[in-house]
Amino acid sequence: MDVKKKRVAIVGAGPSGLAACKHALAKGFRPVVFESSAAVSGVWARTLSSTRLQTPASTFRFSDFPWPAGTAPDEFPRHDHVAAYMAAYARRFGVLERVRFGSRVLAAEYAGPPELEVAAWERWSGNGEAFGDGSGEWRLTVQHAGSEGTQTYEFDFLVLCVGRYGVPKVPKFPEGRGPEVFQGQVLHSMDYSRMTHADADELISGKRVDVVGSGKSGIDIVAQCAEANGSKHPCTMIYRSAQWMVDTKLIWGGVSFGKLAMTRLAELMVHKPGEGFLLFLLATMLTPLRWLTATLAEAYLKMNVPLKKHGTVPECSFSQSILGWRLGTLPDGFYDMVNEGSVQIKRCDDSFSFCADGLVLDGAGERVGGDVVILATGFDADRLLRGVFVSPRFRELVASGDPSDTMLPLYRQCVHPRIPQMAVVGYAESAASIYPYEMMAKWVAHLLDGAVRLPGVADMERSVAEWERWGRWAKRGGGGFFLKSCIATVTTWYHDQLCRDMGYSPRRKKGAGLAAEWLQPYGPTDYAGIQ
Repeated sequence: MDVKKKRVAIVGAGPSGLAACKHALAKGFRPVVFESSAAVSGVWARTLSSTRLQTPASTFRFSDFPWPAGTAPDEFPRHDHVAAYMAAYARRFGVLERVRFGSRVLAAEYAGPPELEVAAWERWSGNGEAFGDGSGEWRLTVQHAGSEGTQTYEFDFLVLCVGRYGVPKVPKFPEGRGPEVFQGQVLHSMDYSRMTHADADELISGKRVDVVGSGKSGIDIVAQCAEANGSKHPCTMIYRSAQWMVDTKLIWGGVSFGKLAMTRLAELMVHKPGEGFLLFLLATMLTPLRWLTATLAEAYLKMNVPLKKHGTVPECSFSQSILGWRLGTLPDGFYDMVNEGSVQIKRCDDSFSFCADGLVLDGAGERVGGDVVILATGFDADRLLRGVFVSPRFRELVASGDPSDTMLPLYRQCVHPRIPQMAVVGYAESAASIYPYEMMAKWVAHLLDGAVRLPGVADMERSVAEWERWGRWAKRGGGGFFLKSCIATVTTWYHDQLCRDMGYSPRRKKGAGLAAEWLQPYGPTDYAGIQ
């Protein structure tokens, strides 16, 4: 059987989809990429005009494709530069020719052995191989732009690269206290970000804008509104709990916070999924050092960012925030805008509701006037992934909806032990998402090519359980908050597992010495040799 003739489908042409296609092509496959929009790069093709990367260019890149000449390693490129970079990557490696734009995948159905038989398999896909024994396939129902009808396509393997930011999470309100009573315009941050820049500017220009939420998207929107309207029409940010937001210009002892966190030494200080007794003991012994380092960083931030002055000191510690990955980066000059009156900050301890001319902060009964309300209230990360499957059982397997779950039940964050011939790339979160996505894509390409041999289903499920236990530990340590499937504090540990599976040494600082291996930050270029 010539596996290179097997049909591979990839859903999504964001960063993860581009990487999945590039590495499948490198292994000799001819994948088809279905992309619902008219451009590659996912959310970067449609976002706020002011949006910049939260991580520097040196860490937000593909391992074998540098940023254009003139891009400084410590620079935080604008969104249009990111989109252009990804488009150039797609052109360079022949990915564009494989993308079918304007093609929305409405449903994915596995056609093969009955689900009860699949559930009883001791080996993934029946025999432990990517394509099984050839008796099963995936049928995709696709709607193409300009057509009211749908078409069905058959594939031997399915790679889902749909991300986690496609379905907005909108609060529910009692009758008579929701957006229907508001005389202005209400929209979610996702809808605002997808507007053309001209339409977005027109929407907020000269308006009182209230932004609900203090996460990265919310604070970026607040900064954009403040720049547009100044103190004449200040933008109000309403938040329930403040998050640690790092000023990218701050360095600590000549080293950025991000680079400190990306070393093997930093990972020694945290527990890791599946660690042995010695690593468990070492992480336990180093916990005070981790706490001390985070406490000093917290004190440094409080000293250099006017959090106390404006009532935005987070309730959780910086140490807890790192474990739960509840942090982001501040827009340039954010607190200068607060000082000059372009931004007003109001805390809402309870819920909020709408009135005719704005919002009511229910706990205090305070009214906040507004013409436009933008809900930066997050995303339903699982719904997009669940919604792809026709099978109710597969939906429950991949994302049960249990709020206590901290990780998707995926082996190596990529394949479900009991869903055959399918992989997920790009759901897991990290500090710099492109190269972890790329590592997942490389692992899946090796799996397609037969170079990765999977253990039995029972062993895969034990590994999944280890990651879930670790996620619950991180959630407890993070004060009850944990961004689902976030591997940010154990990214190098995770990459070590993928390297071993693919037959590569996890020690990537070759020739640089032992000190470099432990003290230098790990980044994309360390993995360029894995093809």
